[in-house]
Amino acid sequence: MASEKKQVAMTGNEAVANAIRQINPDVMAAYPITPQTDIVQFYSTFAANGLVDTQMVTVESEHSAMSATVGASAAGSRAMTATSSQGLALMHEILHIASGFRLPIAMPVVNRAVSAPINIHCDHSDTMAALTTGWIQLYGESAQEAYDNMIQAVKIAEDPRVRLPVMVCYDGFITSHAVENLVLVPDDAVKAFVGEYKSEYGLFDFEKPITFGPLVLPDYFSELKAQQSDAMLAAKEVILEVAEEYEKISGRKYGYFEAYKLDDAERVIVVLSSAAGTTKAVVDELRAAGEKVGLLKPRVLRPFPAEELVKALSGAKVVAVMDRAETFSTQGGQLFAEIRSAFYEASKKPLIKNYIFGLGGRDTTTSDIRKVYEELKKDQERGSVDRKVTHLDVRV
Repeated sequence: MASEKKQVAMTGNEAVANAIRQINPDVMAAYPITPQTDIVQFYSTFAANGLVDTQMVTVESEHSAMSATVGASAAGSRAMTATSSQGLALMHEILHIASGFRLPIAMPVVNRAVSAPINIHCDHSDTMAALTTGWIQLYGESAQEAYDNMIQAVKIAEDPRVRLPVMVCYDGFITSHAVENLVLVPDDAVKAFVGEYKSEYGLFDFEKPITFGPLVLPDYFSELKAQQSDAMLAAKEVILEVAEEYEKISGRKYGYFEAYKLDDAERVIVVLSSAAGTTKAVVDELRAAGEKVGLLKPRVLRPFPAEELVKALSGAKVVAVMDRAETFSTQGGQLFAEIRSAFYEASKKPLIKNYIFGLGGRDTTTSDIRKVYEELKKDQERGSVDRKVTHLDVRV
């Protein structure tokens, strides 16, 4: 019989470390980088105390951490690591190898600004730079969502229709180090949910010998990349199936995004992760005053749920997409560019504008969010946006 669900107070990193404890991977490659460090630090205590039978592998860099994880996964193990910021950037070469080898790795990424100048606080420039690496990306607002996404990520990655690696992203310090109340799924329920990992292809399966890392010339390379693309498309269906199954053991429902008071909203903010919580507080305040405002919080950026986002936002009059990263394209942030592109062929389009905000961990207050809704109101009355791209919180 499954044990009872347990309410606890944990930081986001401790919650994710406990999710990994419940998953009990075969291999964990560990290298420290703020604000990810204590995920593997917590996990090393679980290993030292015999709570898991994971092989801890300490390495000399994030490049080596991902290389060790790739090697262990290719050998047939359930393997993981974790990182942030410059660490993810140092892994970049190997990220492509993990996805190209179709290795089902699940990796927490604690979002942090990328230097220079050096900054250890939150923005999304690290994972936005990894959108083209072939990894699925899930984002969470809270410690609860980070924990839940971590468990689901394993099931998504290992599905035979997918077999792609997954990043589980959440905000540095804001979520990773703040203590929150959350409910853990019982250990035995998580164990049954993820199941025992059985690699379809492994280097040590001598009955079915395979090769990893061959030279592939133009005669086959395109076909392999098309297969990766097909797997990413298949992941859309799998993500919803896994979420439905997870709801049965957790009572918590997940999809591609969360729609908060969106049904009749005329002015909508789209924002990832922890800033969504601040936005909800403002939505509640403005709704109480009779204003038709709403929020859409994306959870899945890869695969990008374009059709579903268009459908969800098509009833709005004006939409502000808020990006916590600068692309330097001068055309706005990545989330803005992709949502705006998704509306290209739509018959019904809201006005859409972009705000770059919160870079390097700058605090986003309810006053900032209120300002965005006020500017959206002026855009709605005018029938056009005053500026396509605005840096919301730059001091003048």
